[in-house]
Amino acid sequence: MTKSKIILSALALVLTASSAFAQGVPGPNGGNAHYGWADVLRVDPVYGAGAPQQQCQDQTVVQQNPANTTGGTILGAVIGGVLGNTIGHGRGRVATTAVGAVAGGAVGGQVAANSAGQSVQTVTTCQQLPQQRQVMGYDVEYRYRGEVYQSRLNYDPGERLRVLVNVAPAE
Repeated sequence: MTKSKIILSALALVLTASSAFAQGVPGPNGGNAHYGWADVLRVDPVYGAGAPQQQCQDQTVVQQNPANTTGGTILGAVIGGVLGNTIGHGRGRVATTAVGAVAGGAVGGQVAANSAGQSVQTVTTCQQLPQQRQVMGYDVEYRYRGEVYQSRLNYDPGERLRVLVNVAPAE
């Protein structure tokens, strides 16, 4: 065969195959179907509420434990009074006892207050975040061969949309 006969035979084979396809040879999915391209006219996102979310964070809290200064004041006053009594002589002994008791009470109360404990705790605080709107899909309007169609898709198709065209006899 010559080169021109081979080209003509190949062209005839292509024309026969396309003619057979147009007459109903099974296409994708085993039916009389083929793929085409539609022009996208409009895409509208469809929003829905996302799942509620919570934001939590840990904080370190230092808490002062109140001291019972009464016991320290009384003990300090007794010790101060005893010391004042041993230092004083004669009539001055009463005065030194009283001064020792007052000073000892003040010192004992301050020592008790300074020995008050602190506790350190980790506290978790949480707050509810406002619900975020999420894109759940896209309402798409498209034109194929002069007819306008609408579909909801889970993706934004862009400017063109691949469509499956299925041809069947009308009954």
